[in-house]
Amino acid sequence: MAGLQLDFGPLKEPIGFIKLLEWIFAIFGFATCGGFTGQTALNVKCKNNSGPQEYTATFQYPFRLNSVILIPKGTCNSTVATHLVGDFSSSAEFFVAIAVLAFLYCMAALVVYVGYLHVYREGKRGPIIDFIVTVTFAFLWLVSSSAWGKGLTDLKYSTSPNVLKDNLSFCKNEAECTGSSVTSMGSLNVSVVFGFLNLILWCGNAWFVFKETSWHAEPEQHQQGPGNVAPPAQNS
Repeated sequence: MAGLQLDFGPLKEPIGFIKLLEWIFAIFGFATCGGFTGQTALNVKCKNNSGPQEYTATFQYPFRLNSVILIPKGTCNSTVATHLVGDFSSSAEFFVAIAVLAFLYCMAALVVYVGYLHVYREGKRGPIIDFIVTVTFAFLWLVSSSAWGKGLTDLKYSTSPNVLKDNLSFCKNEAECTGSSVTSMGSLNVSVVFGFLNLILWCGNAWFVFKETSWHAEPEQHQQGPGNVAPPAQNS
């Protein structure tokens, strides 16, 4: 490839090393959120039946709970199925989308740093574009991580068995419900942590990328021309 000069030295510099960390952290971000599957369960005792039965609902990314059936139609002579409540797909999908885009950009940036750093540094537009994209991603990580953190809090509330038994009309009219169990959401907590860690990394990386731009170049020192000789100091 024309202009290719393979050199892994930039990975030891802050601009390359931080980008490598961002690439890894982005993987953890979308993997811990996008790969989650959980369950919540209720024990149901019909008012005309003495035997309780456990019903389990499985929910997963992107967490459209209102499409997940918890108690099927016909249970305790009910005429409709009972679904979980809530839709948290917007914040979850936004978070995962930012993580995937950051992953792809980091991969492209690392290719440039390792193979075309001389071209990157000789031109003016490359570092400036890199800086603008880096700052944009820092802002997007802030927004997406905050939104997903709020969405996760609501997701935990909506899947809590104790909340379900208190809020579902089925548990007030057709049956007596008691909370059973719910899957731990530790990996989702980790996804939020990685989101804010990515925010810190991208903010820090913005400074090192800014130093590569022409905006950070120190002004050239004024050079004296042959006709601009300073007059000799006069002795008093």
